[in-house]
Amino acid sequence: MKSLIHILHGNRETADFEENASYVIYDNTEYEDYPNHWHMPIEIIVPIENWYVVECAGTVYHLREGDVLLIAPGTLHKIRAPDRGRRMIFLADTAIFSGLSEFNFILMHIAPALCITPENSLGIHAEVKAGVERIFAEHFNKTILKEIIIFANLIQVLAIIGKTLAEKVKSPTDEKSVYKGSFEQFFTLFDYINSHFTENLTLEYMASMAGFSKYYFTRLFKQVAGLSFYKYLNKKRITFAAQLLSDPERSVAEVATHSGFSTLSAFIRMFKINQNCTPTEYRRMFIR
Repeated sequence: MKSLIHILHGNRETADFEENASYVIYDNTEYEDYPNHWHMPIEIIVPIENWYVVECAGTVYHLREGDVLLIAPGTLHKIRAPDRGRRMIFLADTAIFSGLSEFNFILMHIAPALCITPENSLGIHAEVKAGVERIFAEHFNKTILKEIIIFANLIQVLAIIGKTLAEKVKSPTDEKSVYKGSFEQFFTLFDYINSHFTENLTLEYMASMAGFSKYYFTRLFKQVAGLSFYKYLNKKRITFAAQLLSDPERSVAEVATHSGFSTLSAFIRMFKINQNCTPTEYRRMFIR
């Protein structure tokens, strides 16, 4: 049995990975609460016995036995545990997947967190839960090439989720749906935004790049991404800014500029909307 948080600098956790590995699995029975923290590995939590409460970026998830919660990298979250219980927790470094357009699409829809239950999973709960259980089994059975097998199962789980999300976008219940094309075109756009989000990207420029009118692009982007272009862009910038704020040598104004914001006031306002605190308050949490 391992306690969850071993290395915590302010509210940033450094994952205590297995030796020479890129993941860690906790068979956790601790009943202590865990404070606000974040880390770059993706996290998957499955309660085995009793409930578990996880708050991610202001949203509270009341997990029951068998529910599957995925927490996106960089998400500020805290945990409340019952007096008795057990849950399996998996953290994995997904940097090796970051060059995959499809992976970025999935992360975009998972963030800040995605809870998969029998009631809300569009028929994939059993499949996802089985995939996560295979990850745990491979780890504890100590099979040959277990890390490769574990990451293969992680990819399969994410692919199941991504395919379901994509089908939901392509076949929405909304009769006003405008999406008719292929995802490959939008994957290229997401890749561009992910590489240039600190630059002065405008709706007009991105619509022109995609070959659409501004009005059509606005509707299309929101349907595919699940949020508006500017909300998506600002979300990327704030996530990046939160990482920069961990460096006490950088001023808040400098972080704002390096994150793509033209004014300090706009940065502070947007940071508070996304993180429920000001950049200065966030930095205090990090360095305390």
